[in-house]
Amino acid sequence: MQPRNMSMSGVVDLAAVKAAGDAKAKAEQARAEAARQAGQGGGAGPSAGAVPPSALVIDVDEAGFERDVLQLSAEVPVILDFWAEWCQPCKQLSPLLERLTVEANGRLVLAKVDVDANQMLMQQFQIQGIPAVFAVIAGQVLPLFQGVAPEQQIRETLAQLVQAAEERFGIIGIEVDPNAEGAAPAAAAETPAGPYDALLEAAVAALDAGDLGGAVQAYKNVLADDPANIEAKLGLAQAELLARVQDMNPQAVRTAAAENPKDPAAQIAAADLDLVGGHVEDAFGRLVDTVRVTFGEDRDAVRLRLLELFEVIGADDPRVSAARTALARVLF
Repeated sequence: MQPRNMSMSGVVDLAAVKAAGDAKAKAEQARAEAARQAGQGGGAGPSAGAVPPSALVIDVDEAGFERDVLQLSAEVPVILDFWAEWCQPCKQLSPLLERLTVEANGRLVLAKVDVDANQMLMQQFQIQGIPAVFAVIAGQVLPLFQGVAPEQQIRETLAQLVQAAEERFGIIGIEVDPNAEGAAPAAAAETPAGPYDALLEAAVAALDAGDLGGAVQAYKNVLADDPANIEAKLGLAQAELLARVQDMNPQAVRTAAAENPKDPAAQIAAADLDLVGGHVEDAFGRLVDTVRVTFGEDRDAVRLRLLELFEVIGADDPRVSAARTALARVLF
């Protein structure tokens, strides 16, 4: 189901957030086409949305590195496997990495780099020997190990990577469709109504009526049964944002934020106002800067609010990808 354009009438202008819903719908259509091409043997790398399991393991070269690794790492952790045909240890490690990646069911993507064909990448990563394995999360490169490691050790390393991606950056991976292998089936003439359409329509109606509490509960009811429902996640994030700002005094909030640049609560409130006013980059930048100057529970509170605002805009928006990368820089 494609996300609807959420109705955001009420006390604040959410035109930018509505536009984000349109952008997300277009991105979903593009991902469906990419999955279709992948099923037909096309060369496109995986993206967020349903992809066949075979699309979780890709070959990467220098020309496609930014698209297939750096950009993709804002949606799912990417494992880099530097290998060569003549490397015997590589022939032991690569199949293991492929199997563990497929078992992760969309929480990881494995990008294989043939060092003989990609000397520049080998130099940029300062590879001294192969096999060499790295990870990329939100555009940030992390060395994992070199040589062949025991399977249990690799499993534990990848599990920690998945956990860090989700808890620190809200990166939960991509959807895998085990039935998407081979040629894609012909599209149905008409998409049947989903099981949650009535609840989702009720949530939109509640938003139109200014019943934010009702909208929040309706979206939560959907997510209780279907935690991965994209439309409900987007709608809940937007409804909760509206509920937080509806009783704010904008002038007082901005004055407090200006006078207390290291106060997490003041900056979080101002970021909410930034977002509903359409100043998406300002909202993200404010919270990234606050993460940089805070510690402990304060830092965690700011980081979690930033992840919530990512949900409002949608993971496909380039401003979200840029902010994830900026967040990674201040956390690592």
